[in-house]
Amino acid sequence: MITTDLSLEQVHFRRDWHPPESVGHRCLARGLSDVAAMGARPLAAFLSLAIPAELKLSGQQRSWVVRFLEGLLALAARHKVPLAGGDTAQSPEFDCHGRKSAAMVSADIVLLGSAKRGRGLLRSDARAGDIIYVTGDLGGAAAELIALSRRPEQFTKLTTAQKNHPHLYPEPRVGVGLKLASTRMAHAAIDVSDGLSTDLLHVCEESGLAAELDAAAIPVHALATQAEQDGWVPSALGLALHGGEDYELLFTAPKRNSLPRKIAGVRIHPVGQMKPRGPRRPRIVLRERNGQTQALEPGGWEHFR
Repeated sequence: MITTDLSLEQVHFRRDWHPPESVGHRCLARGLSDVAAMGARPLAAFLSLAIPAELKLSGQQRSWVVRFLEGLLALAARHKVPLAGGDTAQSPEFDCHGRKSAAMVSADIVLLGSAKRGRGLLRSDARAGDIIYVTGDLGGAAAELIALSRRPEQFTKLTTAQKNHPHLYPEPRVGVGLKLASTRMAHAAIDVSDGLSTDLLHVCEESGLAAELDAAAIPVHALATQAEQDGWVPSALGLALHGGEDYELLFTAPKRNSLPRKIAGVRIHPVGQMKPRGPRRPRIVLRERNGQTQALEPGGWEHFR
């Protein structure tokens, strides 16, 4: 399998907010997360990078590009994924009318992965009655992004991957995906990159089903809870449902299966169930803590919206 993902300055990161090592890490993590969601083993990565002229190596200092690559290659080494090739170019500094404009960084990562024939995980294989699971906790990446936007200077020294920094240094769940595929525990899977509400909708649409989520069962990240307590957001659950960029896995498995509490060392949580698609049934329903249900509209990230 092959997957590709863009990381665009001012869309996916900001040079005045994100350490270059984080940008490199996140660039590769996006592709690895796609591979994980397919139950595949990553084989090689290819990087195409366009940068403004001022970011090239100069003097004895480590340039932005060198630090970007350090972050990317550190994550690649952990997952034993070689950077097998790619391309570099200088970002344009003039618009189509010849006027000076700000040159931006653009990085495109391509991942090659391998899965045994018939073992790969798809979005389209969920079945009515399947239990919906997610790995880890949700909403932490969105909460950390809010903190980063408020005080970016507090994050400048975070130049190596550390736990509890789900936005700056997300952990792609490659091991979980491999285990799910090799044991055939899961029917369908997707990574939570755009937000639980949006990514679950993709599974529903591809599988021709509906879904019901249990609000009380959704694992909310401690950073999201803290963001609510600090008054930054009205609801930690809202961040968990719609925040995006958690890069956890969402998968469905038969109700009869008894799944362990952890897979590949990562905690998994049952959060709902796939339902038949009825003519008047909303695609996704959220069951509140008081037992009432309401339609859940996708509120995650969508380009061109």
